[in-house]
Amino acid sequence: MFSKIKSLFSTDIGIDLGTANSLVYVKDRGIVLREPSVVAIQAGTKNVLAVGAEAKEMLGKTPGNIIAIRPMKSGVIADFDITEAMIAYFIRKVCPRRFFSRMRWARPRMVIAVPSGITEVEKRAVQDAAENAGARDIMLVEEPMAAAIGVGLPVSDPAGSMIVDIGGGTCEVAIISLAGIVHSNSQRAAGGDAMDDCIRNYIKRVYNLQIGERTAEEVKIKIGSAFPIGEELSMDVRGMDVVTGLPKTLSITSDEIRSALKDPVTLIVDTVRSTLDKCEPELAADLIDRGLVLSGGSSQLRGLDKLLSKETGLPVTVADDPLSAVAEGTGMVMSELDVLFGKKKK
Repeated sequence: MFSKIKSLFSTDIGIDLGTANSLVYVKDRGIVLREPSVVAIQAGTKNVLAVGAEAKEMLGKTPGNIIAIRPMKSGVIADFDITEAMIAYFIRKVCPRRFFSRMRWARPRMVIAVPSGITEVEKRAVQDAAENAGARDIMLVEEPMAAAIGVGLPVSDPAGSMIVDIGGGTCEVAIISLAGIVHSNSQRAAGGDAMDDCIRNYIKRVYNLQIGERTAEEVKIKIGSAFPIGEELSMDVRGMDVVTGLPKTLSITSDEIRSALKDPVTLIVDTVRSTLDKCEPELAADLIDRGLVLSGGSSQLRGLDKLLSKETGLPVTVADDPLSAVAEGTGMVMSELDVLFGKKKK
């Protein structure tokens, strides 16, 4: 009887706690929330004013008494208290308050995806933040494994599968076989944030124009590329002239942005190749047929799949919904929660 009451009032939640965006998966409901990993707080306090899309709109535009920050950096917690507040916000949004919500057994169980290269201290920080935010049991799953499960790779087969998950903070590369990661590599300087920084630095160095984070991200999405495209694109960019201090507009081309993105793109290629270098001959033979799959928001950079295919000689596929891959994977892991946490655990 008690177990039936628990099932009515408790919820299983999966979170892709990303540097740029966070996605929340609720058991039997799918992905119910997609929000930027941004929190706006009152200056000098930890008083949270806005979370997610509303807070992202404030980036670079806040008055002195409001600070819009991103509490996750390179896939790990940069500000513990703010991350805790963000997770609590997610829980409240997907789990309406009930009379039993104060009871520990009524709190949600949670699966959280984390980069494969983080330390035990960083893992503990994620667990503590989730527990303080209101979670009952917390399980951490490595992002490349979650992404591989989410895109439908046969991770349990006795054959090699390769996933390259490129998010806002990290590039995660893994070769998976028999439900385990055989080889992995995590690069913190090859994510979407690094690409945005390179665009900002290039425009400032070449044109003396300072642009914000959101503008750099917009440039990357609209005209960014990793490989020459058929028709070169261009767009107007607005910012502040660092010499005169006045607003200024200029036109920039996709060829220039491709040049600006050379360093992080090269790092992604090198990370993939270094992982393949460690691969056993039998697994390497499997990858010739299966190739590798790209997931994560930054994997959508134009021509990245073509560049990786050229550099590795392997077929490269971009997941149908690369942004949702990790969150979908955490949802699939939920089906095993009773086994992982123990069916008799209260």
